[in-house]
Amino acid sequence: MPLISSKLPSLNTLYPITSRFLSHDPGFDTHHDLSGFIRARPESYPEFPFLADLAALEYAHYSVSMIEGQDAGMVQERIVNPVLELVPVHWQHLLSFLDDQTIVPEIGDSWVLVFKRPGTEIVQTITASGHDLLALKIVSEEIGSREAANLAGITVGAIDDILAAAVQRGLLLSPGSLLVRPDSFPRGKNIDPRYFSAPTFTLQWHITQVCDLHCRHCYDRSDRKDMELSQGIRVLDDLYDFCRTHHVFTQVSFTGGNPLLYPHFNTLYKEAADRGFMTAILGNPMPRKRMEEILALQQPEFYQVSLEGMRVQNDYIRGAGHFDRTLDFLDLLKELGIYSMVMLTLTRANIDEVLELAELLRGRVDLFTFNRLAMVGEGAELASVTPDVLPGFLQEYLQAAAKNPSMGVKDNLFNLLRHEQAIPYRGGCAGYGCGAGFNFVSLLSDGEVHACRKLPSLIGNMYQQPLGEIYHGLVAEQYRQGSAACQDCEIRPVCGGCLAVAYGYGRDIFRDVDPYCGKVTERKK
Repeated sequence: MPLISSKLPSLNTLYPITSRFLSHDPGFDTHHDLSGFIRARPESYPEFPFLADLAALEYAHYSVSMIEGQDAGMVQERIVNPVLELVPVHWQHLLSFLDDQTIVPEIGDSWVLVFKRPGTEIVQTITASGHDLLALKIVSEEIGSREAANLAGITVGAIDDILAAAVQRGLLLSPGSLLVRPDSFPRGKNIDPRYFSAPTFTLQWHITQVCDLHCRHCYDRSDRKDMELSQGIRVLDDLYDFCRTHHVFTQVSFTGGNPLLYPHFNTLYKEAADRGFMTAILGNPMPRKRMEEILALQQPEFYQVSLEGMRVQNDYIRGAGHFDRTLDFLDLLKELGIYSMVMLTLTRANIDEVLELAELLRGRVDLFTFNRLAMVGEGAELASVTPDVLPGFLQEYLQAAAKNPSMGVKDNLFNLLRHEQAIPYRGGCAGYGCGAGFNFVSLLSDGEVHACRKLPSLIGNMYQQPLGEIYHGLVAEQYRQGSAACQDCEIRPVCGGCLAVAYGYGRDIFRDVDPYCGKVTERKK
């Protein structure tokens, strides 16, 4: 092990434990490597055969302590933590022995990691697991995840989980997300920087148009061709490469139509899971057996269903018996341990039932929230809430949500209320104000990619172009930028209104403001 300085501290400082077991040796120079010195003279310490390894660990600890910790934010690619020593030892329990000399080390080969976590000056010493060593090997030898998976006979997702765990432990350093709002994007006033960078990218994937319902506010009942399974596999590979290149986690939210009616759903779902993707389902109530099949592949992050008010109103929109089937299904999700979500589309007809429904769902659903109606597709036949009514409703909803843990707040306009009341902002729709084309896109069964599913917002076709090319195209950038009317708003990064609602009102979504903005509170520019 190389020396780090010609001016080393005393033997007792370098080797506080090892030095206790050494007899005085006038020929020993404390500037020399004590581990090597002991290995060269094993007969001098027969009762302590583990001392050489012990000295190596103590020296590694000192060596690492003298190096300044690294800032993970400065790296451009995943690397082994430069403030890390990998020490081979031939005795087990040495780390415990450093704290308690009554413990007796035992013969056994292993590796010990001595390192500083990024951004700290605390030296950590741990016994390396097999996964730790594999992660270090993959990165140091620049082995791709797919190649590593083939060599190990496991899935790519399993390899990436191992690498992610090594990053989390501080053994590897990884760049931050490259999904970052550009400098031209409005910064607002006193907005937390985390709203300008997305750690996760979501593909909302409409894998089929087939549905067992015909809801009165459906955004798209067009006859799109079903996707072939081979096309779906290529989409997953493209998505994997996109997210790996941009250093973000991946979520696939399967939807439709009813995604579970797609004939190859289980295969596609497993392929997504095998790539390490988080999975979610936006669908309709399904039988227990179907849900157990999904659980056997991978537990979804959530399963989202919809309710449109109390029984009469909901069944008018979604069909007779849907309300009761959905309540029974929510009970099934709870029994199976699947996080449940209920989404409501807010209309003039159901606004007075929202809080009653939320109370009915208290404790029965993990999250209940709503979107405002976008008068698009068949939704154009329904009546939106009038702008003058919305402010009072949002205030009542916030007050109820403070007492009901099942109620979530998704609509961007809630942040206008928070601004007025000087309380902390929430992320808004999808976590980043309007996240359309930023931290999520929608993929349709014919390959079309839209910035947001609730309005026509075509930005490319994944059957014809790589996702990276689509994402960084000029059209997608226009949707990410949003309306010019919002550019000077001090809360723009956590709002941006709703492009789909504006579109449904016939507004120019790139120039006009959300028609409900300004009716909630008087904004000061």
